[in-house]
Amino acid sequence: MTLQTKRLTYEECLAGPEIKARYDIVDGELILAPAPTLDHQTILRQFFRILDRFVIEHQLGQVWFALLDVVIQREPLRTRQPDLLSVSNEQASILGQVIEGAPDLVVEVLSPTNARADIAEKLEDYLPLGVGECWLVSPEARSVEVMELEEGQWRRIGIFGLGDQVQSEVLSGLELSVTDVFSQ
Repeated sequence: MTLQTKRLTYEECLAGPEIKARYDIVDGELILAPAPTLDHQTILRQFFRILDRFVIEHQLGQVWFALLDVVIQREPLRTRQPDLLSVSNEQASILGQVIEGAPDLVVEVLSPTNARADIAEKLEDYLPLGVGECWLVSPEARSVEVMELEEGQWRRIGIFGLGDQVQSEVLSGLELSVTDVFSQ
């Protein structure tokens, strides 16, 4: 006997009940993620404080936490929920019940359960949208890997550790200390 999995559609995603769990939808299939750890959330909180303050002070747009769906494609339905994302004022038209278009910056805080293949798949999904920059944050290595979209591919700007400063290309003028991100 074969068990068939019902694939979610875009319309069902919008009409369905709010799911209070982390998930991605890959080709219509809901893939739940484990709840983040306290360490993950503490790092995320530090990033949010720094990014949100900068974006507000410079009136650049808005910054959000997950759980917020970014639609990669409608058919078959594919969504991602970056840990943090920033949308500029110029990109505000992508904001709705879900985000349909490219955030300027996404931040993914890695967890021990993230396989490199999972992260590579997320990065591949962000490419066709045109996400300008992606930061991969490793709590274990206490580092931030900065990836920039260049000619339809990701280009690594660098991997920055404690004592280093990270600069953003899409949030012009933003510079943050990796040490500040990992301080409690």
